[in-house]
Amino acid sequence: MHTVSGRSMFGFSLALLTCVMWGLLPIALKDVLADVDPYTITFFRFMSSGLILACWLGARGGLPKPKQLNRTITLLLFVACSGLSLNYGSYLIGLDYLEPKSAQVVIQLAPFLLLIGSVVWFKEQFTRWQAMGALTLLVGLGLFFNQRLEQLFAGGNDYSAGVLWIVFAAVTWAAYALIQKGLLRHFSSVQLMMIFNLFGGVVFMFVASPSQVLVLSTWQWAMLIFCCLNTVIAYGAFAEAMAHWQSSKVSAVLAITPLVTIVTIDFLALVLPEHYQTLHLNALAMIGAGMVIIGSIVAALGKRR
Repeated sequence: MHTVSGRSMFGFSLALLTCVMWGLLPIALKDVLADVDPYTITFFRFMSSGLILACWLGARGGLPKPKQLNRTITLLLFVACSGLSLNYGSYLIGLDYLEPKSAQVVIQLAPFLLLIGSVVWFKEQFTRWQAMGALTLLVGLGLFFNQRLEQLFAGGNDYSAGVLWIVFAAVTWAAYALIQKGLLRHFSSVQLMMIFNLFGGVVFMFVASPSQVLVLSTWQWAMLIFCCLNTVIAYGAFAEAMAHWQSSKVSAVLAITPLVTIVTIDFLALVLPEHYQTLHLNALAMIGAGMVIIGSIVAALGKRR
């Protein structure tokens, strides 16, 4: 069993960095989506991250070896790669229909589904506190969408389509994360990240239109570069945080990611109203967003305080 280093403050700082990076990501993606389709953005994110990691591992002599593969591991790698590719693509398609606040709240289903999958697949314990956290999260989601319930259930509109795409992204991420958990016995986290990203880059290369980026403004180019580096920095910080701090506490910090998105987009809409607009939430929706965050934290911590 993996033992953390005990450097709690360092682990907390890395988890917080991951939280901030993931919180800012949908805002940056939304800027680029104005002129570039989701498939092209996903291609650039995957390929750039995969090449950076390949160069880094190559310089350190840490590239995966063929002897690490067998038929079962190859199949699991393919399914995990497909899951993460579907997650990236479907999240961006959903974000194209929604605004960042809604997307970040809905994607909180991902760690909840990972928790349920861990209980079913790995026979992990599911405590009363975790059940309460899960229930709080689900009720919070209902409250968050109280202003859009008619649109949500009417179907056939952009809003309900966006929510469904984000839910699908959460499902595929949970499937990928569950398989990755088993693959960590055979590969390092960095090796897996390289494989997943290069696989996604090759897949999306066939549907991407790289020429679209030629029309981007300087600001959009900066946002695209940020999105490409975000994967390496955020996932690298996340993996390192897990080495220094308990995974439940790391997950609890990451649960506040929607709060980073909500505060940032509201601030940008205040200072740059000509460039950023925000969804105005009523009191019930704000309570729902808070319940989603609290439910995620309680479910992640389980019996711990």
